[in-house]
Amino acid sequence: MKKFRKVLDGLTTSSPGGGTMGSPSCGSTAGTPTAAPTPKEIDVQETLVSENFQLCKTVRHGFPYQPTALAFDPVQKILAIGSRSGGVRILGRPGVDCFCQHESGAAVLQLQFLINEGALVTACADDTLHLWNLRQRRPAILHSLKFNRERITFCHLPFQSKWLYVGTERGNTHIVNIESFILSGYVIMWNKAIELSTKTHPGPVVHLSDSPKDEGKLLVGFESGTIVQWDLRAKKADFRIYYDEAIHSVCWHHEGKQFMCSHSDGSLTLWNLRNTSKPIQITFPHGKIQKDGRKESCKPILKVDYKTSRNSEPFVIFSGGLSYDKAGRRPTLTIMHGKAITVLEMDYPIVEFMTLCDTPYNNEVQDPYAVVVLLEKDLIVVDLTQSNFPVFENPYPMDIHESPVTCTAYFADCPPDIIPVLYSIGAKHKKTGYSQKEWPVSGGMWTLGSHTYPEIIITGHADGSIKFWDASAITLQMLYKLKTSKVFEKPKQNEGRGAELVDDDPFAVQMVSWCPQSRIFCVVGISAHIILYRFSKYDANTQIVSLEVRLQCDPEDVISPSENENNPCFSEPQSGSHSPQPHHPVSPGGGTPESLKDCTPCLKVKDRAVRVPPGYQAELVIQLPWIDGEPPQQVSSLDINSAYGLLAFGNCNGLAVVDYLQKTILLCMSTLDLYGAADPYQRLTRSPRRNRQSTSGLTELSDNQQSVDMERSKSPTSESRENSFSRSRSSSVSSIDRDTKEAITTLQFGESFGRKSDTLPTPCLWVGTSLGMILLIPMSIPTDQEERMEEQVTIGPCGAVLMLKGSVLRFGFLDCMGALIQSPYEVWRDVNAPEDPDRPRKRKLVHFSPSSSQDTCGEGHLAIVCSERQAKVFLMPSQSCLFVHNITESSFVLRADVVSVCNSVCLACFCANGHVMTLSLPSLRPLMDVNYLPLTDMRIARTFCFTNGGQALYLSSPTEIQRITYSQEMYDNLQEMLGELFTPTETPEAQNRGFLKGFFGGNAHTFDREELFGEAAAGKASRSLAQHIPGQGGVEGMKVAASGAVGELARARIALDERGQRLGELEERTALMMTSAECFSKHAHELMLKCKDKKWYQL
Repeated sequence: MKKFRKVLDGLTTSSPGGGTMGSPSCGSTAGTPTAAPTPKEIDVQETLVSENFQLCKTVRHGFPYQPTALAFDPVQKILAIGSRSGGVRILGRPGVDCFCQHESGAAVLQLQFLINEGALVTACADDTLHLWNLRQRRPAILHSLKFNRERITFCHLPFQSKWLYVGTERGNTHIVNIESFILSGYVIMWNKAIELSTKTHPGPVVHLSDSPKDEGKLLVGFESGTIVQWDLRAKKADFRIYYDEAIHSVCWHHEGKQFMCSHSDGSLTLWNLRNTSKPIQITFPHGKIQKDGRKESCKPILKVDYKTSRNSEPFVIFSGGLSYDKAGRRPTLTIMHGKAITVLEMDYPIVEFMTLCDTPYNNEVQDPYAVVVLLEKDLIVVDLTQSNFPVFENPYPMDIHESPVTCTAYFADCPPDIIPVLYSIGAKHKKTGYSQKEWPVSGGMWTLGSHTYPEIIITGHADGSIKFWDASAITLQMLYKLKTSKVFEKPKQNEGRGAELVDDDPFAVQMVSWCPQSRIFCVVGISAHIILYRFSKYDANTQIVSLEVRLQCDPEDVISPSENENNPCFSEPQSGSHSPQPHHPVSPGGGTPESLKDCTPCLKVKDRAVRVPPGYQAELVIQLPWIDGEPPQQVSSLDINSAYGLLAFGNCNGLAVVDYLQKTILLCMSTLDLYGAADPYQRLTRSPRRNRQSTSGLTELSDNQQSVDMERSKSPTSESRENSFSRSRSSSVSSIDRDTKEAITTLQFGESFGRKSDTLPTPCLWVGTSLGMILLIPMSIPTDQEERMEEQVTIGPCGAVLMLKGSVLRFGFLDCMGALIQSPYEVWRDVNAPEDPDRPRKRKLVHFSPSSSQDTCGEGHLAIVCSERQAKVFLMPSQSCLFVHNITESSFVLRADVVSVCNSVCLACFCANGHVMTLSLPSLRPLMDVNYLPLTDMRIARTFCFTNGGQALYLSSPTEIQRITYSQEMYDNLQEMLGELFTPTETPEAQNRGFLKGFFGGNAHTFDREELFGEAAAGKASRSLAQHIPGQGGVEGMKVAASGAVGELARARIALDERGQRLGELEERTALMMTSAECFSKHAHELMLKCKDKKWYQL
């Protein structure tokens, strides 16, 4: 074994080779030409420079993972959701969706909007308060305040107040100035709030609220059941309540004479300020009287809202409170309206809920109209204005995780007609029964930017479903949903081979391949199955054709020592052709006819004609069966070409090519047999050591943040994605420590030159393997439509063998002018459309031949090949290596794509160490290298994908898709594309404030908080108690806000209107004062005349 490893080490340390026999070896200098002279006809003018690239996040879609807090601005009508990882999502009307992240990553405990001020306060688990400026499209922190000695438990910000009340775990209440974010010297100490005779600590502060009747009275609720109303002016307690049960929440009646509490025993208590010795009402909404006379024990009521209505009975809304003996019941939200009690069952536990009311004032009739319910994995809004309490249709893509996402694909600049077609088909299957009213979270402003083009995101899921999303203009809207499980019979539990392979998710999607032009769609499932779909606008009765391909090897390909260790022998391939095997091809390792008896697939395809609706309709299913008690290996690579009518796929055993037009198998061969005599390692075969296949990796999308082992550079793609990134090993041949199979890691059809001697391009299949080998397989395809359906496609022997370091990931092709060569495709035609005798239905093919511009740039084309370690550019058909670049030595590339950016092309790479890089083409000059993600977990490795236009995406959490851009042009236009969170809106006037009452002193209970909490009266707080941290988004944020879509002009206009209104009120008050003064002067003059001639004793 040591000698075996030494041989492998020698192979790795040798020159990367790069050409076939006789071609010059490639140098290792990054981005420089090799020893092979560049042909004169290769004269590519590269236009991309490093200034064309800038990496940044654009938008995040989906449901916030592990939510913790909720807030709503009733005037701006925007919603904020905090999460356990320190993220904050701010949502408004569709298109207004913003994600903010606390650098500390501490969980968000509570959110408080500065109502109609364009600001948000967040309280985090690291005992820090943050003030966010929302008057800019990308919110930034203006101030932070870090508490050093006490832990924050509750915050309350009264409407139109600049003083924030902060309760702590020690039971104290501090006061923070929102403008300066400095702590006031005014503190309500717990030992002063409770009676001196009380011997026990009241516990943490769980509630703070000012009295609707008098803003100078603060209600403080302690966890133990103690409630204190604190007179802020007199600095003493008005009353104290000591209740036996722990308090979870408190809510005032709008008149300020009563309040309601929810408790840990499932009870609600109603208290009147006239008599606080005992509650005026105690109810157990879900606690029934048992036969023995005792009440059922109930779960805690975690929150209660007590809201009055102008035209009906009050609403009492609460979460929890169910009896303990009813096991298995789902979480509930209870709505008590008069005598009617409605219990709404939820699919997930309730994190928080909030009742939406018409008025921001707590001393007015509330008139609730909706309830926002934040669940652990969903967000719903209930319509309170209708008696059956329907839910609103959620306009945000909150159901990405309906089933765990297992793979993603991203397509930019799609054909413009594909999105309306998919939407029209998907709209027929939408759910009904939603509220007819508009979505109540309607704040912000968003307009369709000028830099938009059709984009589609495809997500594959653990239950076998596929979702197509419209991702144009940085929004996300579901277009169409496809269920691949409908192709198969329902597997019976613990029965059959499929159950042994994957019990939970036998239909889980592993990868997808989509041709938007031909609308051919291919799905690879975890049960070693491939489904080919065609799109049709008509329903049809179809019989699904099923093929079984036996890619199961008995011998195992291993590398054996050769005489020339450092220079593997590249011999010319032998002539001849592989005969197609259309029916039941023999196993690549030489199976026997008896083994066919055990040829059982994991899933059973429906063998009857089925009625399929319009949309994607299954046409062909390819399955890899069990053989001799061994499960099939998962498919590791796939490519489909609609112009050729061919589908190719591979795994760790070998390669198969299927003609999906004739429904025949053209090629089924082990990787070793593909080489023929051109195998550079001169491998022998020996008995394998069989291992049971693990399939848990694909569908497990937990947030464990398992980082990739960077020290050993373990590469998931080196193992041919055999277990869908569930296991990994080193891509370096020198560290192979197990039996080695050469897996097929990437495939691509295209017009190319299979051999050096070829003068014209022909259809070829490029094959990349896990050992860094590249094989070209030429094919002969009949061009006439009738001949194509009758004659067989012939596949020639391996034409060329090239080599790179590391597992091959991606191919790309450029013409001699540096333009990207697209794969040929068939223009979409509806096979189920009614026949038109005047226009017979024919296949229309579109080819992009590399020889189409021979007159200007000569023959041939450039082939870009990227592996886990390096990238190379080959000139075809000479097969000489023009450029080579070693991308990484300490890590490995997870994803690579040849993409178009700024009217040019580049190679984009994402490494396991979190680096995102771009290289110029064809010279492979480094253009950008950004350490974007410090550690990469397997979820990101599985779902990261690039697309054209300088965009990419990945699954940032099990429920969220993060989109990024690496284009400077899109970065510059991002402000225009994002929505405005803040729109200047006039604050509604308070009710019942007549002119005379407002003029002669206003509300008798208003008080000057500045006078109480300011430094002059309360003094300075202890410096050791809290530390002020200035934010980064102050001046810069204000500049961005001033240049927003609404603009300073609109704000100035509203300010001018408000000023004019105030001047009008002042004028009225002045006129009234003058009238009053004249009246007073008249009466005084009359009194003077009356008393003028009288003596003092006569008065």
